[in-house]
Amino acid sequence: MEKYANKNIVLFDGVCNLCNGAVNFLIDHDKNNVLYFASLQSDFGQEVLKDYGMKTNDFDTFVFLKNGKPFTRSQAALEVLHQLGGGWSSLYLFRFVPSFVRDSIYKLVAKNRYRLFGQREACRMPTPELKAKFL
Repeated sequence: MEKYANKNIVLFDGVCNLCNGAVNFLIDHDKNNVLYFASLQSDFGQEVLKDYGMKTNDFDTFVFLKNGKPFTRSQAALEVLHQLGGGWSSLYLFRFVPSFVRDSIYKLVAKNRYRLFGQREACRMPTPELKAKFL
């Protein structure tokens, strides 16, 4: 979609501790400052899901918009790591592992993430310094 064409947007489950930890990791390692973030539950996240015809109540799916092109699950994770550059981009080699294998592992973790990592009562609120990174 054209309205998302110039941004790299990470959509994550805002109440998931694992997901929030992943966002913290990405913020810390985004040396080129190219990633933006929004929770799937936010108004912005819900709008994106609707715009791309995705379920608005499925928070098990990690979504990455790379210049307007949507990626989900394991492919989204690989695309995001590729954006980080440096050693992290070497993990992009896992794209050669068949997606049904990668996504099976992804789905297993996603299904059990609250039990394994816990959840929050509300979505993450960015600090004033990070506010520009959240949509």
